[in-house]
Amino acid sequence: RQIFKRGMTIMFSSDTICYFNAGSSDTAELLGNYLSKILIKNGFSDISPVLLCIGSDRVTGDSLGPMVGSALEERYKKSIPVFGTLKMPVHALNLEETIDAIHLHFPDHPLIAVDASFGTKEHLGCITAGKGSLCPGAGVDKNLIAVGDFFVTGIVASFSPFSHLVLQSTRLSAVMPLASQISRGIAHAIDEIAPGYNLSSQIL
Repeated sequence: RQIFKRGMTIMFSSDTICYFNAGSSDTAELLGNYLSKILIKNGFSDISPVLLCIGSDRVTGDSLGPMVGSALEERYKKSIPVFGTLKMPVHALNLEETIDAIHLHFPDHPLIAVDASFGTKEHLGCITAGKGSLCPGAGVDKNLIAVGDFFVTGIVASFSPFSHLVLQSTRLSAVMPLASQISRGIAHAIDEIAPGYNLSSQIL
């Protein structure tokens, strides 16, 4: 495992996952640079990604995905495909039909999956990103399909035997900074690889 430092930001990097400290001022830029590099490295230098932001607005700890989706939808005014917002969340009940729609309408676009996640205490409040799929609901023992060509998660809580209760009692003040950094990081990556989609709206 390699450790990269820039200012107050610490990123723990391995072959499959990179950790970002969400409390640092340059995290969004670093996350965006990382995402744009792995997108370009995997042949997506001139095509916009599809964003799949998973979660429920009814559970505070699980609202990170819809927050990110709403922020990015507002920024790009539907010029970038965004699935999963506060108004129209993507969750366990509609995940498979959403994936079917994405495969039908955007078969050649890279899919970035965004979700809240559990982690160790040392990684609480961190953002993870990398190439590969994530398994929504795995932290609360749900058996859902793996989704995404690339992933971004915000670690909103520590692992616990009572994961459902932990998500419900997670403070909004812990979720919003993660959602803000992830939203701005993804926007930075999109603007790097597809500058024509760069619209002048504020994110969170």
